[in-house]
Amino acid sequence: MPIELKHLRYAEMAERCGSFRKAADMLALKQSNLSRRVRHLEELLGIALFERTNGGVRPTSAGRDFVNSVRRILDELQVVVDRAKAVGHGDAGYLTVGFYTSLSAGSLRGALLDFGHRFPQVHINAVEEPRSRLCAGLRNGAIDIAIVTGEQAAECDRSMALWSERILIALPETHQLAAKDVLNWGDLKRERFVLSTRDPGPEIEAILIAKLVTPGESLDIDHHDVNAESLKSLVSAGRGITVVCESCMGSVPPGIVFRETRDGNGSTRIGFCAYWMSGNDNPALRNFIRLLEERCPPVAIGNGSPGASSRTPDPSP
Repeated sequence: MPIELKHLRYAEMAERCGSFRKAADMLALKQSNLSRRVRHLEELLGIALFERTNGGVRPTSAGRDFVNSVRRILDELQVVVDRAKAVGHGDAGYLTVGFYTSLSAGSLRGALLDFGHRFPQVHINAVEEPRSRLCAGLRNGAIDIAIVTGEQAAECDRSMALWSERILIALPETHQLAAKDVLNWGDLKRERFVLSTRDPGPEIEAILIAKLVTPGESLDIDHHDVNAESLKSLVSAGRGITVVCESCMGSVPPGIVFRETRDGNGSTRIGFCAYWMSGNDNPALRNFIRLLEERCPPVAIGNGSPGASSRTPDPSP
């Protein structure tokens, strides 16, 4: 049946106003045009929608039921239109963020909270995966953006240097080194470390080797296939000490403390970068990148491989 949407709007407005003239004024139409369209609609339906009087129009019983249904359809259609516009502008929709560090504190947590406050209609899907799977997810579109440490993967053609975090030592509060406010790297040479084989465990192990190992020496390292939160639990259980990023300080198991380790160059830091694909047209991703640029004015965006950022961590929770 060739009923046009505008005909439904004309009938709904006529019922709302109780007058073809007033309805035509509201819709910026000629009264004769609106009246003719409503009459055509009635002919298509085979029923009278309105009783015409000198004082205006009033719906018939069938017309009232019809217009009530039309009003629900128009309201639902407006919701669909508004939703489509919001998704198109990135104010609604979905955003998948990949990472492999802790969300208990730090700048990534702060960025996600800020984005959630600004765009409450965007559903954020957080994916914690190893670096290789995050890169695969970027390539196949399962992940919109990855926040990671270290060098850029060749498959990721867009990047931005973000913040940096201090490297901290987590140790039992009964450990003799816990009495110190700040540690020297040399204090750790004879310690037993518990490290994760998951990212960024290999990067952290490389930092330990660079700081502590001289030719002919080795480190006492116990590797585990666990995340940073489980590493802290192993430390709490007395299995050794570990090295974590500053963002891990938000969740602290009982019985452990964090200490900063310094050398002649000061604190040791690890840089974070954002990676995404240039072909990703998700409007929510564009808004998230803008937010990251606000929080961390970009050092490098493009095809290059950014190095570690020299920025201090964002103070947001």
